[in-house]
Amino acid sequence: MTVAEYKRRRHQLMRMMGSGSIAILPSGPVARRNRDVDYPYRPDSDFHYMTGFPEPDAVAVLIPGRSHAAYVLFCRERNPEKEVWNGARAGQDGARETYAADDSFPIGDLDDILPRMLEQCERVYYAMGCNPELDKRMSEWIKDIRTKPRMEVQGPLEFIALDHYLHDMRLYKSRSEIKAMRTAAKISSKAHKRAMKFCRPGVKEWQVEAEIVHECARAGARDQAYPPIVGGGSNACILHYIENSDELKDGDLLLIDAGCEYTCYASDITRTFPVNGKFTPAQKALYELVLKAQQAAIEKVQPGSHWNDPHDAAVKVITKGLAELGILKGRASTLIRNEHYKQFYKHRTGHWLGMDVHDVGDYKIDGQWRLLEPGMALTIEPGLYIPAGTKGVAKKWWDIGIRIEDDLVVTKDGHDILSKDAPKKVEEIEALMAG
Repeated sequence: MTVAEYKRRRHQLMRMMGSGSIAILPSGPVARRNRDVDYPYRPDSDFHYMTGFPEPDAVAVLIPGRSHAAYVLFCRERNPEKEVWNGARAGQDGARETYAADDSFPIGDLDDILPRMLEQCERVYYAMGCNPELDKRMSEWIKDIRTKPRMEVQGPLEFIALDHYLHDMRLYKSRSEIKAMRTAAKISSKAHKRAMKFCRPGVKEWQVEAEIVHECARAGARDQAYPPIVGGGSNACILHYIENSDELKDGDLLLIDAGCEYTCYASDITRTFPVNGKFTPAQKALYELVLKAQQAAIEKVQPGSHWNDPHDAAVKVITKGLAELGILKGRASTLIRNEHYKQFYKHRTGHWLGMDVHDVGDYKIDGQWRLLEPGMALTIEPGLYIPAGTKGVAKKWWDIGIRIEDDLVVTKDGHDILSKDAPKKVEEIEALMAG
């Protein structure tokens, strides 16, 4: 993202806020892994969306209509001694010159300066509950302001949920955001292809995971958007399986749900394929059913469709197919009405995608499913899961877990599949693995 894009976002938010308002966005804290080891730092998505500032211990303040400094960034001061150990800091000069803050102060001055800013505003836009430490300080500042004589200080009269406004902005992706997501999807697609080529009976799930992570890292995406799911056989029937600890067996399917993060934008791709490179008849029948359901759902991703249209399309195909295979008994319409398909298809068909893998944005407005519009990004991911021992289901279907997931952006005349480079047709997968 460019400095100009971050500036445009701030101006858009401030126009919605209006004069007499203040917005406060903290960066995410550094998380401790164990003892004196921290997790690699990743900025809070809302904070980063508005600022592009990559450091912890920072707070962004937006004050629409303020003549001399509408955007103020509190951040760490330069410290040559600490920078020798942990790398360079932007400091106040960098905040202004590199990250386009109108003004910047040391984060240590927050308690002195921010309350005075609050005193001048009627409305505070802030996401309560996201940063407990700042929540507590905010309460103390407001309490102190309200103890002052009203003739001297009016202070805030209203608190408004900032995330409601900000998350609606994030729902519509710009060209540069879509470019970043397309790059993430291309890198992840290549990683899935590498996993298919590497896979064979006898290797461990974690070894396949290592191939995926390596391929992403060597392409510049060092972080995964979420812990990879690499589940063979019965593990594929565990929706959020992340142990990735078992040996892959001849005759089983392997389900991989993995996607890298590129410049803070996520990809989310799932592919399912045979460990030995060849689908059995039962595996192929269920796989092609899930693929058909996904294709039906993808066709519904277009402007004017509502959020649940792709899910409804997938459910219809899956339920009818399960009835034709004898796995479900009865008329498809009755099975759908009574939700009997949920025994084998337990989750929704997709979710929003963006800076977070399960990205922000309302799915309903005033109780009605939201209409899809150009710029919205989402996943389409139907699946079927039949664990061993499932009553009333023939053994040939047991231990088959299948999910096929792609990343899409809604366009003005339909959709764009960002993850189309990852093979998903039976003949494509078998040819790739045979080669």
